[in-house]
Amino acid sequence: MTTSSAPGKVYLFGEHAVVYGEPAVPCAIERRARVSVEPRDDHRVRVEADELTLDGFTVEWGGETDEQPDVDVPSTLVEAATGYVDEALGQARDALDDPEAGFDVTIESDIPLGGGLGSSAAVVVAAIDAAVRSRGESIDPEELADRAYQAESTVQGGEASRADTYCSAMGGAVRVEGDDTRPIEAPELPLVIGYDGGAGDTGELVAGVRALKEEYEFAADTVETIGDLTREGEQLLAEADPGEEPSPVLLDELGDLMDFNHGLLSALGVSSRSLDRMVWSAREAEAEGAKLTGAGGGGCIVALDRTQATRRALEYSPGCEQAFRAELATEGVRAEE
Repeated sequence: MTTSSAPGKVYLFGEHAVVYGEPAVPCAIERRARVSVEPRDDHRVRVEADELTLDGFTVEWGGETDEQPDVDVPSTLVEAATGYVDEALGQARDALDDPEAGFDVTIESDIPLGGGLGSSAAVVVAAIDAAVRSRGESIDPEELADRAYQAESTVQGGEASRADTYCSAMGGAVRVEGDDTRPIEAPELPLVIGYDGGAGDTGELVAGVRALKEEYEFAADTVETIGDLTREGEQLLAEADPGEEPSPVLLDELGDLMDFNHGLLSALGVSSRSLDRMVWSAREAEAEGAKLTGAGGGGCIVALDRTQATRRALEYSPGCEQAFRAELATEGVRAEE
């Protein structure tokens, strides 16, 4: 059995706007998806997911006569189980030049599903890496990031950006602007995550922003403004010493931009009552800044606070099911024992 893990992520700035070629700055966090793969002698695929933040399941599909996975669970669960994994294994087969390779796959993750922390990207990155390595081959992280993006883009109907998959493959902080992707230096920021237990529909939320942007000029201006503030945030990070703790001034300035970014995302209709409650709970606890992370509609917020006040406040915030501190994951995808 070959196992790879890949980290989740938070967006400091830029979600949604990155879909339209504006820059985004996500950071990998030490919450990981682990995918174990064993090659099969036939062409079938079997997937087990026992420790995700939903009921465990097992699905199996493939062979000449099967048109759908042979599993008696709701269709949404089938899609979650097969969509990203099937595309990831398709990319692995292509990298191996073996279009009929079969695999047994086991998925474990401590990243909340659909919560804006890049769970699907982490699973896709880890699955491609583990499947390729299970056959005695290896794959360069840059190629891996590109293949993972192709898999996510197919599942998301072409609406995916490279941000999540590149960040998960490379680790650390990264900058993404269209097809231009590169790691950037960043200090160890005091990140606090609040999770409402829900999940937004990424495709629906992205489509909603697109419709708003096409109908109203001010919505297009809002997307551009998110890009402008992302560039400001990137400049602040570039001027910081990554080997030292971030100064109070830096955290205040980054926090102001995060607050502004959340307001712009709310104006685009992608926040929710639970996310806004958590953001305001963090701000009232004197966090330097707080915003939703990911597609929105439910899921997670990220705040900056070097004290324990924000985490405690989130724990008592209505609708917050989990609050935790997240360390920067300096390592991206990796082989596990």
